[in-house]
Amino acid sequence: MKLAYVFNRQLPSPAIRGGAIQLLIDGVLPYLSEKHQITIISITDPTLPQKEKRDAVEYIRLSPKSYFKEVAKIISNENFDLIHVLNRPDQVPALKEAAPQSQFVLSLHNERFSEKSISRNLAKKSIKSVQKIITISNYLNKTVKSRFPEAEKKLVTVYSGVNLSDYIPRWDPRAHVLRNEFRMKYRIDPDQRVIFFAGRLIEKKGPHLLIKAMDTVLQKHKNAVLVISGGRFYSDDRMTDYIRSLYKMAKPLKKKVIFTKYIPAQEIPYYYLMADVFVCSSQWNEPAGRIHYEAMAAGVPIITTHRGGIPEIIKDGYNGLVLRDFQNPKAFAKAIDLVLSRPEEADRLSWNGRATVESHFQYAQTAEQWEEIYTNIVRKGENIG
Repeated sequence: MKLAYVFNRQLPSPAIRGGAIQLLIDGVLPYLSEKHQITIISITDPTLPQKEKRDAVEYIRLSPKSYFKEVAKIISNENFDLIHVLNRPDQVPALKEAAPQSQFVLSLHNERFSEKSISRNLAKKSIKSVQKIITISNYLNKTVKSRFPEAEKKLVTVYSGVNLSDYIPRWDPRAHVLRNEFRMKYRIDPDQRVIFFAGRLIEKKGPHLLIKAMDTVLQKHKNAVLVISGGRFYSDDRMTDYIRSLYKMAKPLKKKVIFTKYIPAQEIPYYYLMADVFVCSSQWNEPAGRIHYEAMAAGVPIITTHRGGIPEIIKDGYNGLVLRDFQNPKAFAKAIDLVLSRPEEADRLSWNGRATVESHFQYAQTAEQWEEIYTNIVRKGENIG
C-alpha cells in the first residue's frame, strides 16, 4: 500500500523535539515500512531538510504558516491508497476533498471531538469523510461516541506502546551501572530514594502536588528526593508563571527537589533507571499517558491517578497504584511511603508492569493492528458514510 501520515503543525517528525504522536509514529514505522510505501508529512525544523528519505520512508516538511493548504496540494497530486490524519479531525473534510481518490483514517490522541475543539457540523463532516477513527484508549473512544453516536461503527481502540528493547529493566545487571551514572549527573547519592515525575510542567499534570507531598514523605524517608523532568511544551524549556511557582514551592526543600528540564526521547529510558518509584500526578482526563508504558518497560513501580484512560493501562494493586483521591498531596505521600517501605511489593508491581508491556503495549502490536485496519479498508474499498 501507498500510505501517507499527516501530522499537525506543532512538532516535526521524526521526534527530535519530542511529542507522544511523533514517538508513536517513529515506533511503528520500522514494521510498516517493510511492506508499504510510506510518506510522512510534518512541519519544518531548522535542523532537518525539507525533503529526505530515511530507511525507505519519505519525509516532507512544510512551513507551519500555510501547512494544511500545502498538505492538500501534495495529497491531491499523489495517488495514496490511504491517508492517516493524526489528531486533526477539523482538517479531514478539506483533505478528503483534496484527495477524494484516497481512503482516510483518523487517529485521536486527545479529546478533539469535544465541544471546545470542534463544531458539531464540522465534526459530522469529519466522521463522514473517514473509514475508521482510531482512539488510543477506550476512554477516548467513549467520549466521541457519547457526543456522536453515529461514529460508533467507525471507532476502534488501538493502544500505543514502546519499543521494549530500548528499556533495560531495573533488575538487569546493566541497569545498576546506568542508574549510578545518571544519579551522579544530578549529585544523587546511591542510597537516596528517587521519586520520579516526567511530563509537561503544566498545572493539569499536577507536579505541584508532588512538591507539596514531599514534606510528609521526608518525615519518614529522609533520604528521599523528588526528580521533576520536563518543560513547558516538550523541548520548550522557557519559563512560565506556573513553572516559576514550582521552583518557588520547591525552594524551601533545597536539594530534595531537582528539576532536569526537557530530556530527549532517546535518553528517557535511562532516567527511569534512577527512580525507585515513578509518579504520574495527572489531574485531567489523560487519554492514556505513554509515560506509563515507559515506566512499566523500565521495571519501575508506578503511582498514578484515576483519570481518563489511565485505569485501562494501570490496574490498581497489580501493575501500579491508582489514586482516586488524586487532588490530595497526602494521598500521594501515603502511596509513595507504601512503595518505599515495602520493597517486595514494589518489586511485584514492577515485574507485573514489565509483563503487561510485553503482552499488550509494544509498537509491533500497534503496527500490526493498524496494518489490519488499513488492509481491510483498502481491500474492501469501504464506502464512506
